[in-house]
Amino acid sequence: MLLKEIGAYVSRERSSELSDKTIHHAKRAVIDWFAATMPGTAQDPGPMLRAALAEEIGHGRAVVLPGGASALTRTAAFLNGTAAHTAEFDDIHRDSAVHPGCATIAAALACAQTTGCDGETFLRGVIAGFEVSTRIGLAMTREHYKFWHATATISTFGASAAAALILGLDEDETAHALATAATMAAGLQQAFRSDAMSKPIHAGHAAEAGVTSAMAAGKGVTGALDVLDGPVGMGAAMSGRADWSKATAGLGSAYNIEVMTFKNHGCCGHTFAAIDGALVLKQQHGIDAADIDSIHVGTYRPSVDICNRPDPQTPVDCRFSLHYVVAHALVHGSVRLAAFEPERMADRAVRDLLPKITLELDEDIDSRFPGQRAARVTIAMRNGERFSFLQPTRKGDPDMPLSDEELSDKFTELAGSVLAEAEAEALLAALWGLEKRTSLDLPGLQAKPARASVA
Repeated sequence: MLLKEIGAYVSRERSSELSDKTIHHAKRAVIDWFAATMPGTAQDPGPMLRAALAEEIGHGRAVVLPGGASALTRTAAFLNGTAAHTAEFDDIHRDSAVHPGCATIAAALACAQTTGCDGETFLRGVIAGFEVSTRIGLAMTREHYKFWHATATISTFGASAAAALILGLDEDETAHALATAATMAAGLQQAFRSDAMSKPIHAGHAAEAGVTSAMAAGKGVTGALDVLDGPVGMGAAMSGRADWSKATAGLGSAYNIEVMTFKNHGCCGHTFAAIDGALVLKQQHGIDAADIDSIHVGTYRPSVDICNRPDPQTPVDCRFSLHYVVAHALVHGSVRLAAFEPERMADRAVRDLLPKITLELDEDIDSRFPGQRAARVTIAMRNGERFSFLQPTRKGDPDMPLSDEELSDKFTELAGSVLAEAEAEALLAALWGLEKRTSLDLPGLQAKPARASVA
């Protein structure tokens, strides 16, 4: 039975021989998670949710970022998972269209801090969560992504697997945890096709549901072990074309955590190829945004469906507007945290470009999604010159990865928006040495029982 096989894998990963390469990539994933999470803690809905759940904060041994206020395991997983997906800097598994880290690492961290486990066990939980979730995402196929937010649905399994390993569940208990997680998985794409705060909560819910399912299974709660591949199970209901052979192919031998995308831009990943292509043209031809007559982008279906927002007004809307982020890149040279400050969103040079940008489905590019995320950018100048470039992948994808140095720089920049410089440096050093740590009491993140710190 499928879930029994996956549960057995998670149980084995607790003591398997992992290569230095796999451990290194797991640390990269954790560093990227902290980089994405820290600025997300300061942005709505994070502060709102901390206020809403105030009675659950100040208890337990898990911590709520950024200051380390103590919280119950599920609460910390929910709040940190939400923060990880808020600033739109979190990781992507390209082929499954899942952001596995936001929920998986939030769940793993909360469970690790509650149990007091060492850094290696924590990393093993992260690895297991990434491997399980990305494969289930692959199995559900592109059909799932038409209506469902894969990070909301599929990441629930990553959180559950990570929590099960760290909490010490056996293979049968883990299978039941995953079964319960399946029926708790939810999150609709409609939630982020408007100016709403629901999208990051998807990741928080996935983290919390994964932790809950594992905690419950550890006390004997059972789930339907055919909930994935049964006649009215998740595959039938939420995909229709699920290929469950992909859920276990290479499990425990080939590690998807080694082929993650780490974002180079602070916005929706479906805009990245267009941003990168526009920046290539800007550099190659010395393009001044003021001299542009028109910009045309041909790309794949989800980018067109989700990111065709020609006149965005809010930070949420701007992060999902291909028009805005391409214009910002051409004017300012990047799309980082500052791009979504009020003065930047009102920048006349950026705003003047928006009506000049058109977005269109390119059937050939779309046929290669999700395994390839490409865009063809064509810029026409006022003097009649015309430049075109096919961006075949995205900076940060496995075939154009961020180096360790670039990843550290990303962490320093993003975490530094919340932490003092010395705090950020100490935390980064600790994260690069995670496998040697005896606990997850990381610099600046020891549990503090003061509720006032998260008000």
